Amino acid sequence: MLMHPDFDPVAVHLGPLAVRWYGLMYLAGFLAGSWGARWRIRTQPWIHWTVEQADSFLTYVVLGVILGGRLGYVLFYKPEFYLAHPQDILAVWQGGMSFHGGFLGVITGGWLYARKHRRRWLEVTDFVAPLVTFGLGFGRIGNFINGELPGRVTDVPWGMVFPRVDALARHPSQLYEAVLEGLVLGLLLLWFSRKPRPTGQISALFLLGYGGFRFLVEFTREPDDFLGLLAMGFSMGQWLSLPMLLLGIYLWLWSKKSAIMTGAEPDRPGQGRQRN
Repeated sequence: MLMHPDFDPVAVHLGPLAVRWYGLMYLAGFLAGSWGARWRIRTQPWIHWTVEQADSFLTYVVLGVILGGRLGYVLFYKPEFYLAHPQDILAVWQGGMSFHGGFLGVITGGWLYARKHRRRWLEVTDFVAPLVTFGLGFGRIGNFINGELPGRVTDVPWGMVFPRVDALARHPSQLYEAVLEGLVLGLLLLWFSRKPRPTGQISALFLLGYGGFRFLVEFTREPDDFLGLLAMGFSMGQWLSLPMLLLGIYLWLWSKKSAIMTGAEPDRPGQGRQRN
């Protein structure tokens, strides 16, 4: 049995400002994603992105993650509470972010960026999909540092006691997710995107990989105490992952059938190329 280090969630105090580890993990994820974008641009010229375009798109991603993540938590997990306390919706420093909401936020941001810059929407999501995994990995490390979102009670040798929760050994499910959704999925997508693929196929692999890994890890993760297990004994995270799996299957089959290669030149005014 292991003991959680019980880190101080505040990394450093700068006068009245408290810099929290979780915020630093978000920053690390964005910086790593920016580095990954530059690496793809430098080594994969067929994707037809520039550093300036990637930096502009990163603004859409950051806003999508923060706004979507918060609104997703409000709507998916505690709608009754926030309906009664709307003033707390903006209190992000109190915690409460949803990956699935952040995912929808990034999708929306990608659609807005594609519309403004006349690119195929799936071309944009194919570009960002491998980069999202950096944020996933660092975000779960932030959860582990905070000792939040622990796993279910277990007797496995690596079971860990989270003092801020109770004295029972639990799965370190945050680390499972950091490894599977961050490291493993990230390496898989970077490897898969090393050569041109049909438009939408990289995005499909992300949906399948994340949806599958998250669904499996949820069996070791303690359900939210205010929700518990839902229909068929599945958690909210599992129910939200099922549509991702179904969409991933559909998109994979569609991309193989359409066979429009990722990296085609973006639309130009007056060319009238049909969007996907």
